[in-house]
Amino acid sequence: MFPNLFKLFRDFQKFQGEMKRIQDELAKEEIVGSSGAGMVEVTLNGKLEVIDVKIEKKLLEGKNLQMLQDLIVAAINDAIKKAKEKAKEKIGEIAGELDLSGFNIPGIFNNA
Repeated sequence: MFPNLFKLFRDFQKFQGEMKRIQDELAKEEIVGSSGAGMVEVTLNGKLEVIDVKIEKKLLEGKNLQMLQDLIVAAINDAIKKAKEKAKEKIGEIAGELDLSGFNIPGIFNNA
């Protein structure tokens, strides 16, 4: 029993170190989400913070404010989805090296 416990502890420490490395890498990433065939673009960093918004000028000339608001929301959601996929991909790289079946991380190893 103890050898497995020690292995689990060692694997967890390795996992923590790798997660820190991945968080640092992701914080430097820029992820672009878009909507309206690219008429609205939102850029997030790896911490899911909005760092830039681009809106095509012709959208501002129209009088359909609700459509513009919907496009902005859709672009943000698209960027968040892409950022989560990128994080899941990077974490998956280390998950293959470690037996993480006992870890339940919402949004990463399940569909929560």
